[in-house]
Order: sequence, then structure tokens, then C-alpha cells
Amino acid sequence: MRLRYVEGGHERLENHNKVITRPEEYKGKWSKLFNNSNPIHVEFGCGRGGFIVGMAEKNKNINYLAFERNSKVIIRGINKLSENPDENFYFVRSDIKKIEDIFHENEIERIYLNFSDPWPKKRHSKRRLTYRSFLKLYEKILIPQGQLHFKTDNTGLFDFSIEELNERGWKIYMMTRDLHNSEYLEENVMTEYEEKFVKRGQAINKLIAIARRK
Repeated sequence: MRLRYVEGGHERLENHNKVITRPEEYKGKWSKLFNNSNPIHVEFGCGRGGFIVGMAEKNKNINYLAFERNSKVIIRGINKLSENPDENFYFVRSDIKKIEDIFHENEIERIYLNFSDPWPKKRHSKRRLTYRSFLKLYEKILIPQGQLHFKTDNTGLFDFSIEELNERGWKIYMMTRDLHNSEYLEENVMTEYEEKFVKRGQAINKLIAIARRK
């Protein structure tokens, strides 16, 4: 879906107290931004941020960063925020490929990938966020035994992700191909896409994997 131009959007993002537009300045200093030493969890490709806002409300003792490269999408996200949003999350406008410039090693406890673009054509497989080169980046910024939480409605992408994780030596310790009819549903926070898929009766795949030892 093509999003309409938002007049003054750039200025809104630059001046909004819940949006980080120059994340490189916080490399190794994210705890200072949050003014605490709580664990940091990151979602890459957050869309309008419904998932991360829900997680922040639910877990006050965890800090959250919601990455999205599309400014128009972030603007739609901040338009939905309450007047007094939780202090334990921020939107970050940046591309995932820059994360080595944004985080030190061992700075992140958990990564979320929710309904990432499946890039169905084989020649585009390297663009999938669970491709081995991305997993290698995640390994650098995650703490020892750090986790990747991955949800998708796309069975092909799910199977591909399992293969890539195994190839990189990650340990998959939780997996379901029908999240909403499983024992793991209780702790689930839905994304906007997930709500639509569930209404259509589509099964949601989920796995949790632990990063390989460094």
C-alpha cells in the first residue's frame, strides 16, 4: 500500500520526543537514554508500532526500540500514541543494515521480527531478515544467550528461517505452526498484520531461537 505524502513529516519526526532519527549517536549509550540499566529489546520493521507499544505497556521493566525505515509509517504510528506514552520505548528511524553502527556488542537482550517481507523470489533470498548474513549481525549485538522471536504467516519464509538458523548454529527451543491454537498464546501481543490474518483464519507461525555462542 502506497502511503500519502505527509506535509511537515520530516520536521515532526525530528522534533518528536518518541522518535530517534540519529541512532548512531546512542551507540553504547542506550541505557543513558532510558535512564536505567533495564534489558533492551528491539523490533526490526515495526510498522506503526502497535506491537512494541503493547509490549512496553505490559513490561515496564524492559526498554524497547522499534525500528522502521519508512518515515510515513512512523508518523502514522506516533499519531496513534496516547498523550502520555510509556517512557520505556522509542521509535527509531533507521535501516536494519546499519545496526553495527547503532549498537555495541552484547547491548541487546532480545530481537523481534514480526511479519517481515518474505521476499518470495529465490534471487531475493538474501534480503530476508532471517538470512544468514542478518543472523550474523544479530549475533554481534545480542548478549550471550540472547533471543530472536520470529512470527510470520508465510510458511515458506518460516521453513527458510529454520534452515538458516540451523545453518548458523542457533538453538530453536520453541516453535509452533499455529500460534493461536497453541499453549504459547497467553503471552502473545498481536501486531496490526497479525490481527488481520487471524480474522481471515490464517495460521501464525512462531519460533524463539537462542543465538549461537560467540
